[in-house]
Amino acid sequence: MPTTVTLPEIKDHLALMAGQDQDDMLLQLKLDAAQSFIEQWLGFTLLERFIEPELVPSDLRDAILQLTAWWYENREAVMERGAPLPFGVADIIDAHRDRTF
Repeated sequence: MPTTVTLPEIKDHLALMAGQDQDDMLLQLKLDAAQSFIEQWLGFTLLERFIEPELVPSDLRDAILQLTAWWYENREAVMERGAPLPFGVADIIDAHRDRTF
């Protein structure tokens, strides 16, 4: 799956040090899942709509970063089903949502 946010970008977002690559596979899995989740909510895929990763609006890219980081940092936490998304992510997604039927 082509992603709009790269592994180095999420590692920077998480402030991981150089050489901290033991979780790269896990981070990529979370990154792919966050983009897929957001695209399902939006009703379109980001690269079909915006063609190039650089053209994806910065707030949507930030939503992917926030959701990926949240899932990564809380991967072992036991949470109640239906727990809210990180602050602002739902609002960002909703602002770009395709509402055509």
